[in-house]
Amino acid sequence: QTFDHRVALYKMFNASYVVQACNGSGCTDSGELIVSGTLEQAIGYFKASNTEFETFFGDAVSLSLDGSTLAVGATDTLPLLSVGESDLVYVYQRNNGNYSLQGVLSANGILATDFGSDLSLSADGNILAVGARRQNTVYLFERIDGTWQQQALLEASNAFFTDNFGDTVSLDAEGNTLAVGATLEQSAATGVNGDQNDNSLVRAGAVYVFELDNGAWQQQAYLKASNTNNVDQFGGAISLSMDGNTLAVGSELEDSAATGVNGDQSDNSADFSGAVYVFERSNGTWQQQAYVKASNTDAEHRFGSAVSLSQDGNLLAVGAEGENSAATGINGDQNDRSASNAGAVYLFERSNGTWQQQAYVKASNTGEGDNFGSSVSVSQDGDLLAVGAPRENGAARGVNGEQINSPTLSSSGAAYVFKRSSGIWSQQAYLKASNTDLGDLFGSGIGLSADGSTLAVGAIQEKSTATGVNGDQNDNSSLNAGAVYLY
Repeated sequence: QTFDHRVALYKMFNASYVVQACNGSGCTDSGELIVSGTLEQAIGYFKASNTEFETFFGDAVSLSLDGSTLAVGATDTLPLLSVGESDLVYVYQRNNGNYSLQGVLSANGILATDFGSDLSLSADGNILAVGARRQNTVYLFERIDGTWQQQALLEASNAFFTDNFGDTVSLDAEGNTLAVGATLEQSAATGVNGDQNDNSLVRAGAVYVFELDNGAWQQQAYLKASNTNNVDQFGGAISLSMDGNTLAVGSELEDSAATGVNGDQSDNSADFSGAVYVFERSNGTWQQQAYVKASNTDAEHRFGSAVSLSQDGNLLAVGAEGENSAATGINGDQNDRSASNAGAVYLFERSNGTWQQQAYVKASNTGEGDNFGSSVSVSQDGDLLAVGAPRENGAARGVNGEQINSPTLSSSGAAYVFKRSSGIWSQQAYLKASNTDLGDLFGSGIGLSADGSTLAVGAIQEKSTATGVNGDQNDNSSLNAGAVYLY
């Protein structure tokens, strides 16, 4: 006698499965099944509960440490003529292996355009930071007995309506330290806690650090680049270590032609080459520890378009979505410039307080315009790296399909997972949506759970009108509705 029972295999990396058959006499285990191959049906497929035209569901994603809580932003949820409403954030919870919608969060009736522009969950998934960049605020929500409640509303100490405070957010593991990026902030200050009232540099950018003290959030630090300049957009990507004591800040439009760590910051001859700044907190005081550039710095590379730190802050992944090399794999030819905007990821390691580049990472099917590195996420131990390439053109579906570009599926998007073993990085998986389609931008958002067991990938222009979890993926009647895929 046979019984066909289908389940979604939400954990696919570092995972194997055993089926247990039980009757009144006891239980018998099957052999171990290693998850591999093209498993396009083994993907959790998430949609908004109120899917609509141009909702851009998946614009931001965040996972708790074990992947049991998933938060998804949809930054254009309602029609333009709606009044007194806000964009929405959807929170899903896993129980007994199945995900269901637990809460839909809003700005409590305030017109909060871009509510959900970025999201960050604490390790246990009970604290959620929600950026609302055009409102220049950040909302803190807390989950108590399964119900989400707004805990706090934060603004910058030098709040200005065009600063885009809340463009990026990052919480530590406990949910007690929060970093907030304001990419269009205009002060010419440099370093830590400089003059906030100067507005002489357009879109220079800033980062604010808040700390929860006796139940109240207080601003702890105001951070600027050590070489603040016009249009650098410092704070466009941020990542806190799990203890909250190391902070990486991306500035993808910074202009220095320096290479490596702590090079010449005063050279502005490589427009929009990009940089990353690493700050460290000791005894409550922040200071810049490193100024990080690519090993092959060039104009328009946008190094720092995405950043992610490991749990201890000792591994740093940096995306450069505009990098131009046609190299593939690990540590290929960085000096090739034949694949414009192919993108790359750089891995840096800190040892005894000193940073150095560990690896130069490219896709296995590098293509011009793929924007590999526009999103990155690392596991807590720093041994897994997930990378989004939203403008990749492959026609495959699911996991480890054929990596052949299709002109008819431009910007369908892809994600890649890399693993470090004995200090050596290699590609582990090539991921596509289960309903790959033209222009979906799969990989536009990416979130790897801290334990590395679960991966969420956003596709903000996916077109299905399905709602909820694992609905009909084949309907394409709702342009730019967006979706999130869980592996």
